[in-house]
Amino acid sequence: MFSINQEYLKLSEYYLFAEISKKVQEFQVKYPQSKIIRLGIGDVTLPLPKAVVGALHKAVDEMSDSTTFKGYGPEQGYEFLRKTIVENDYAARGIDISADEVFISDGAKSDLGNITDILDRSNRIALTDPVYPVYVDSNVMAGRAGDFKDNKWSNIIYLPCTEDNNFIPEFPKERPDVLYLCLPNNPTGTVWSADVLQKWVDYALDNKILILFDSAYEAYIQEENVPHSIYEMKGAKQTAIEFRSFSKTAGFTGLRCGYTIVPRELKAGGVSLNHLWNRRQSTKFNGTPYIVQRAAEAVYSPEGKEEVKKMIAYYMGNAKIISEGLNACGFKVFGGKNAPYIWLRTSDNMSSWEFFDYMMNTYNIVGTPGVGFGPSGEGYFRLTSFGSKENTIEAMNRLVV
Repeated sequence: MFSINQEYLKLSEYYLFAEISKKVQEFQVKYPQSKIIRLGIGDVTLPLPKAVVGALHKAVDEMSDSTTFKGYGPEQGYEFLRKTIVENDYAARGIDISADEVFISDGAKSDLGNITDILDRSNRIALTDPVYPVYVDSNVMAGRAGDFKDNKWSNIIYLPCTEDNNFIPEFPKERPDVLYLCLPNNPTGTVWSADVLQKWVDYALDNKILILFDSAYEAYIQEENVPHSIYEMKGAKQTAIEFRSFSKTAGFTGLRCGYTIVPRELKAGGVSLNHLWNRRQSTKFNGTPYIVQRAAEAVYSPEGKEEVKKMIAYYMGNAKIISEGLNACGFKVFGGKNAPYIWLRTSDNMSSWEFFDYMMNTYNIVGTPGVGFGPSGEGYFRLTSFGSKENTIEAMNRLVV
């Protein structure tokens, strides 16, 4: 008889955002007249930039003509997009990345989950806590997490990021093999200065640690001295893989496109991780659709850049509305300055899920319980700025009344 991967049975019965959706649906059935304002799941609400839509239409037309039709494309991504990414996201910042170090995919979430394919099961994982759930669950599936007890996995090293340490953890007492970092951070919305990030890169170099660096929200950075890429740090190409996405930058949550940078000089035991990832993608991935890659290329056009800039300003305007509204109500608030996420302390010592129920039942506002991102998230709550401006204003007005 065939057998299954027993590690999957260790996973929680629910995925955080699916559980939230279930609770909201049950509430709406019970109270059908209530107007729910969703500020929980980080899905965008603005339509695609016109430059992107135009590129999509043009690419679709190409697919209808035998002279311009595209079939299977390169699993790594088309050269036109890889070069465009290098020129705009790296060379423009003085970072030396080559096109063959760029791998186009259907989003950062996929790559963050799939990257563990090229890592041995024995690797010890460390991650900042609270954290994006995919980092944890993908390692549970791969058999690296151990057993779940007291809201923690026994083989994962947790690095608490709370207001007590300004969301900058201490170096772990135990040496990990792989370290996940997400900056600007999801869920706390906080960032690290270049000096702090350089110390972590130096730590990784000294201890031969692989950093998996999720910079999906770098376009939202507003302040100086906040790195947009880990490769701005000296030596980072010898120790880090970077993941990016067009989802929150250009509204691609429904279109799906992202990319991962695997430097050629990043090696383990003399073996190139760039080669391994290329081999993995060539075997298990058939490439991002041509029309989607043309759409992503349009993000970097003059028109695309201007439209994306306005989109980000819109969402960051919402973040300001939320932050100011919560502050006016007496909440302790973090994030929202360099990221589309606002992290707040729950009121009256409520647990994260108690506060979720309170916000939904009292104000019909849906957010995300902080504990869903890890043990250090208990007592916190996340709101996103991806809703409409009208709903964002209404949500804050509800809290004031």
